[in-house]
Amino acid sequence: MITKKILLTMGLLMAAMSNGHAANINKNYIKSLVSPGKFVIVIEYYNNNNNASKRVGYTSNSPFNADGPGKIAINKSADINLYGLHPCKGDLVNIKEGYSGSCDDYAVDQLKTILKSAPVIYCLAFVSEENSKTKDATCYAYTYFPGSMDSVDMIEEQLVSIGAMELDRNKDGRPIRPDLAKAENIGRKGKYGLWQDPRFQK
Repeated sequence: MITKKILLTMGLLMAAMSNGHAANINKNYIKSLVSPGKFVIVIEYYNNNNNASKRVGYTSNSPFNADGPGKIAINKSADINLYGLHPCKGDLVNIKEGYSGSCDDYAVDQLKTILKSAPVIYCLAFVSEENSKTKDATCYAYTYFPGSMDSVDMIEEQLVSIGAMELDRNKDGRPIRPDLAKAENIGRKGKYGLWQDPRFQK
């Protein structure tokens, strides 16, 4: 059943993308949030009119961690749920990667890898999420390795394109996050991650 909260979150995401915000985020601004020696999370909250109403930041001396599939631990009292994704069910076997274990653990491991290399995590969330312990959001990671990588990428897009997670779908089979359908197809066609396991090839 689609709840009012899900519809509102969908509205935020779709409106943001239609306005070019999610597709054309200010990458230079995200990079400017770097704090030497620290790891940073910034959550930008949006109201019903799709206007940014508040921005909240968190810092850590070490990389932020994953505390579940698609979940980023902010601190002991709050975390972020990457909206519209879920791990496969049960266990998976990926011969190419030499992995055999639970779908949940695989998804967590892949998210940890992304977070470990990201000095900045920038997220968009609906204003109603501000006081929630688990905040539904869409997030971007700034990854920087001197001389080799300087990139801002949507975390959910990375997770589904490498087959770490798959998209939530409505009863009619349509993805709740249609903006990520292309990324999921990359994972499926390339047989990356969970799609390497024949049991999940559908």
